[in-house]
Amino acid sequence: MALLWTRPGKQCLSVIAHNQLPAVANFRSFRMTARQRSEKVLEHMKESNPYFEKYSRKIAAVQQSSPEEFLAKLEKVEKESSKPKFGPSEPARDYSGLLKPKAPLAKKPQDDTAQKKLGDLMKLDLIEQRSPEEIQQIWLQYHQGKEVICATVPLEKYDLMMERAKKYPMFILPIPRSQGYEFIMLQFFANTIHFTPLINYQVHKENAPECLNITLYTELREKGLVLMRGEYDTKVINGQEAQCLANQLQMYYSQQSESKLGLLETFTNKPEHFKHMDVIEELNNLKIGG
Repeated sequence: MALLWTRPGKQCLSVIAHNQLPAVANFRSFRMTARQRSEKVLEHMKESNPYFEKYSRKIAAVQQSSPEEFLAKLEKVEKESSKPKFGPSEPARDYSGLLKPKAPLAKKPQDDTAQKKLGDLMKLDLIEQRSPEEIQQIWLQYHQGKEVICATVPLEKYDLMMERAKKYPMFILPIPRSQGYEFIMLQFFANTIHFTPLINYQVHKENAPECLNITLYTELREKGLVLMRGEYDTKVINGQEAQCLANQLQMYYSQQSESKLGLLETFTNKPEHFKHMDVIEELNNLKIGG
């Protein structure tokens, strides 16, 4: 999207004849003001910058020959130093979604009408006779080039996930940002898992608009696998961040880890003892181990 930038309050310059002396006087007064400002900045640098003495001659030469250039370079350095040191800079987040809750979830989570069907995506009779390996390949190829994440989950991992989901239906996960971490709330509902930024959840609770929605399709359960598909809002997270959330979901709900199980238990049953930094530490340990 192209943006048109304007500079309000900027007036057009009038043309001044060569014989109008005030124009020369104004220019000279501007030069003096710039020089005075540059000298003031120079004094401040002497006091605050430990490397000033090493480069004092070069700095002074620029300041004396062209105060305007000297000030312009300082301004450029200040702008560069104000940028984030790690990770790409991010566009400003649009929080208007806070004012738009989604439609309330159904009151009966186990109602079959709330279940998303695999048949809505593809013809089941084309894959029912295939082997698990072939189905996995077809599933991955089907989503190639789409803005979604997908995976196949072994049946035993899925059963463990659902068992823990009954005990711990809600949790929070961090995703890295250029200036720290953002917490995402997850909530199990029927055969879907809804993810929403914590700030949205604090406003709208279970009706908060989600940034990621993962569906688990169990129609091929007898073949020993469950198909997973995640759709995400590109205005809030990207594909890599969606994958990060899905990986953490499986680590907490489908793997044997005493530390992660302890965090699920504390968050659900002892929230007053839960520490947000603990889930960040688990994520950092994953990065180091990976």
